[in-house]
Amino acid sequence: MQYRKLGTSSLEVSAICLGTMTFGQQNTQVEAHDQLDYAFGRGVNFIDTAEMYPVPPRAETVTRTETIVGHWLKHQARDQVILATKVTGPRRNMPWIRGGPQALDRTNIRAAVEGSLQRLQTDYIDLYQLHWPERNVPMFGQYQFDPTQEKEWVPIRQQLETLAELVTEGKIRHIGVSNEQAWGVMEFLHLSKQYDLPRIATIQNCYNLINRGFEFGQTEIAHREKISLLAYSPMAFGHLSGKYLSDPQASGRVTLFQGFAQRYDKPNVQPAVTAYAELARAHGLSPAQLALSFVMHRWFVGSTIIGATSLAQLEENLGAWEKPLSAELLAEIEALHLRYMNPAP
Repeated sequence: MQYRKLGTSSLEVSAICLGTMTFGQQNTQVEAHDQLDYAFGRGVNFIDTAEMYPVPPRAETVTRTETIVGHWLKHQARDQVILATKVTGPRRNMPWIRGGPQALDRTNIRAAVEGSLQRLQTDYIDLYQLHWPERNVPMFGQYQFDPTQEKEWVPIRQQLETLAELVTEGKIRHIGVSNEQAWGVMEFLHLSKQYDLPRIATIQNCYNLINRGFEFGQTEIAHREKISLLAYSPMAFGHLSGKYLSDPQASGRVTLFQGFAQRYDKPNVQPAVTAYAELARAHGLSPAQLALSFVMHRWFVGSTIIGATSLAQLEENLGAWEKPLSAELLAEIEALHLRYMNPAP
């Protein structure tokens, strides 16, 4: 396993991060702990979770994932685990979280941190992330900015000031953003420098073979500003495993939770997935290995967040790290990318 420094932070994390959004919904506590034990046995030292998990978010299961992770974490050497979690933002109609978070204001951020610390059974969070922007931005399958949707939102400076208090108190060590746009990243960086506030170390955005939107402007920011991408959905909700090509009703989030993955309900997704699956097999790889290795070895990716619902699946996903792609294969991927440009933004 390779370990990488996240941004300008002090965090040294494994190139693979174990995502936990299935814990408490598709995986029991026992299964989740087995996954955690196995991943850490393979050199993973980085876990990503969120107060709203498991996914899809529901009143009956909310915060269950952090609780499951906390039951495991209390039996570990805390300084050997890099733990990331997130505060739920507004605009998503989840009244069961703090009565429906109306803003990323001081009250909501502090309440979210205190709740996460209690459930995770720890005194501090290594990387605390804003799950999505409060302001009007396209996200989760939207791809066009609509200025008519503008509304009031807590200024980024105030969000940073609250996070600064929590860093000073020792409750969080470093901060990051998620589902963020180029303007937002630069505004966070500008304000942190201007007012001597905590600097974001990471941006956790969707990135995979059929969603390479991060490359359209944000890779330059990542390079020049030393921000690490935490790539989520490297398998595009299972589409890039190829399983839905042979069986559209195969078990997975796409079929279990209808309407949840609207990002992938677009015309060119299936042709692109078919082409990448054929390319993988032509080079002696499974479609999953191609998809994961591509993301894992990109120069701007700090860590790739993988998820699994079984140990066999987790083993295959971790094994993709050991199969770097040749220059020839990468060139063929680029040719397909030009044919099917970003079909799942």
